[in-house]
Amino acid sequence: MMNPEASVPESQPIARFTRLQGWLLLAWFLGSFGVVFFAHDLRQVLAGWPVSYWFAAQGSLLIFILIVAVYAWLANRADGASDVIDPGFAKYTRRIHKRFLAFVVLFLLFVVALGLAEHAGLKKIWVGAIFLFATVFLYALIGIYDRTSKASEYYVAGRRIPAMYNGMAVAADWMSAASFISMAGGLYLQGFSGSGSQPGGLVYVLGWTGGFCLVALLVAPHLRKMNLYTVPDFFGQRFGGRWPRIIAAWSAVLCSFTYVVAQIYGVGLITSRLTGVQFEIGILLGLGGVLVCSFLGGMRAVTWTQVTQYVVLILAFLIPVSWLAYKQLGSPFAPALYGQQLPKIAELERQLIASPAEQEVIREYARRSEDYASKLANLPQSLETEKKWHREEVRRLTQGRADESQIVAARRALAALPRDELIARERWSRAMKENLDRAKPLAGMPAHTHPFAGNPEGTPDERQAFETSRLNFLALMFCLMVGTAGLPHLLTRFYTTPSVKETRNSVTWSLFFIALLYLAAPALAVLVKFEIMGHLVGQRFEDLPSWISQWARLDPSLISVSDINGDHILQFAELRLGPDIVMLATPEIGGLPYVVSGLVAAGGLAAALSTADGLLLTIGNALAYDLFYRGSSDRRGAVRRVMLSKFALLMVALLAAYVAAQRPADILILVSASFSLAGAAFVPVMILGIFWTGVTRSAAVLGMLSGLGVTVYYMAINVPALRAYLGWQGSGLWYGIEPISAGVFGVSAGLAVTLLVSFMTRNASQVR
Repeated sequence: MMNPEASVPESQPIARFTRLQGWLLLAWFLGSFGVVFFAHDLRQVLAGWPVSYWFAAQGSLLIFILIVAVYAWLANRADGASDVIDPGFAKYTRRIHKRFLAFVVLFLLFVVALGLAEHAGLKKIWVGAIFLFATVFLYALIGIYDRTSKASEYYVAGRRIPAMYNGMAVAADWMSAASFISMAGGLYLQGFSGSGSQPGGLVYVLGWTGGFCLVALLVAPHLRKMNLYTVPDFFGQRFGGRWPRIIAAWSAVLCSFTYVVAQIYGVGLITSRLTGVQFEIGILLGLGGVLVCSFLGGMRAVTWTQVTQYVVLILAFLIPVSWLAYKQLGSPFAPALYGQQLPKIAELERQLIASPAEQEVIREYARRSEDYASKLANLPQSLETEKKWHREEVRRLTQGRADESQIVAARRALAALPRDELIARERWSRAMKENLDRAKPLAGMPAHTHPFAGNPEGTPDERQAFETSRLNFLALMFCLMVGTAGLPHLLTRFYTTPSVKETRNSVTWSLFFIALLYLAAPALAVLVKFEIMGHLVGQRFEDLPSWISQWARLDPSLISVSDINGDHILQFAELRLGPDIVMLATPEIGGLPYVVSGLVAAGGLAAALSTADGLLLTIGNALAYDLFYRGSSDRRGAVRRVMLSKFALLMVALLAAYVAAQRPADILILVSASFSLAGAAFVPVMILGIFWTGVTRSAAVLGMLSGLGVTVYYMAINVPALRAYLGWQGSGLWYGIEPISAGVFGVSAGLAVTLLVSFMTRNASQVR
């Protein structure tokens, strides 16, 4: 089942670690972990920017781009003319340039035409539907045009994708629903680093870009040199035998499936908002667009679809943030100028903290939390009292011939009560915690530019809170960076370039195209926060804009408002926003035309579909190519492998759609978990296998199993429902690190086991 092209010499490593790589990795470490560790001490303000905030939001990303570009330039110069490129490749690239330019111009004209049609009276529902069906139809056409059953085209797009376009495809594949939909929302809610032990905010900008330094310096060029088809291919070729490939394949399925569920959830969210259909129907509509591309054409179709989707999503992100920046600052260059709003937000935060109305809302949240605590203290009697009261309410309304809507509401409230004590304990404990979290200034949100919770110079509790907050930030950043270097659907994209040189250039282009969005996301969060704090808060409930109720009807977890203190005026603490709403509702928050809302939704759909394409293709290939097919390696066998990959892809897509319909968790949580799983399962063994011949087959197997096992175990023992079911008390955290960062322990375990077992078994016959 190995690619017949692949060959690794027995007597030497795949690659040698150079002094250049060492110096660039040191610059990467100082520009990320070094800056973050001392963030509390780097709070000097320059031109409105706190130094540590600027580095975390922009400066470190610019350093990462420089590192990747310098490495590509110097390494390609050192390689000289060792790579032979097809003479017709330059002509092929010029032809693609012309087609790409024509598409960009036509798409901009399409957006302008829809804007004019809206101005002329076209209904909003039609604007949204046209955006949805026109873009999905375009992706489907590309999938049909590029359909193939040839193995090299299906798995690696014939290895003929130019570096710049592969960079766009990687960026679209990378900037999933989490990046497009959720990241700006996470920045809005969590500021620099989140509150308490919850890391967040700028950790996603740092983690999801810094990981490309590891990809460029340690992984992508060396895997491309082996002419592989899949990531499990590497483990099968490098270590031999079946088990390394089998474990790698199942690990790829696990982390990719977790990731793809989040994307399909985003697809359903956007499709239902654009068309007005139910969430579950929206999932199925969006899934059709995914399957047409990945099912028919494999990597070739997915690549050119993702290039198209990148154009849609980057325009959909940059247009509203630039418009909002022009509205607030008089200039569309949001990333360069949004620092002017940071002092204004700090002043608004101080005013809200001192507001008597806000304090009244906070006291009500505290009272509600105490009520839930009282119920939990005497659970059986409390549950029975609740049921009895609601039954009496239904009886009273029915006998009093009350309005039918009141009777229906009372019956729904009775039906919604917990069925037994176990469910009541879990539900009321969660409600108690939610109210307790909101019974804090700014409803529990941290000050936007404050690096970490607590105070390193305060009381013992404040010092402990500071250390825990900083540790969680560093741990999650580590997991996101290392996970980036191990995600199979990302690494497979670098197999599609025609040479190792083009692979290095492709990583640079990828990070550049990703940076266009990642530099704008913190700006969007700041501009939206200023808009809400400065203009939305303080309005009377009857004067609130209609988009709030429209999104709330779609999913109350996205946005909800309630008059907690009864003054009929919206306070900041009375507004609940989920991270998945901030970007999608930005045009409505800023008062932009609905055509921009349609464009944003189409961009979010493109982001979710592009990543779902790559993930489903990775899962299908892992199941069919690496696990189950044991046929011949001739052309007929290759066609059968491709067909089996397509069937596996279809089955996984339907299963992922079913799981997504259950709304298991928010997008950021699901995506971050997949990074921990990928980092722990692949990275220690993969990097050691690339640079050191001493890694044995036994060490690779045990290293992957231990890394993945520790990560899954740590996540599982910290699931609240599981702990409640097993009757476990207290916290299951190790060193206060949250389960989203379980990869810290998994990577450490995998590295330690791989090294230890390699030294113990290096004299065995399987030593390479």
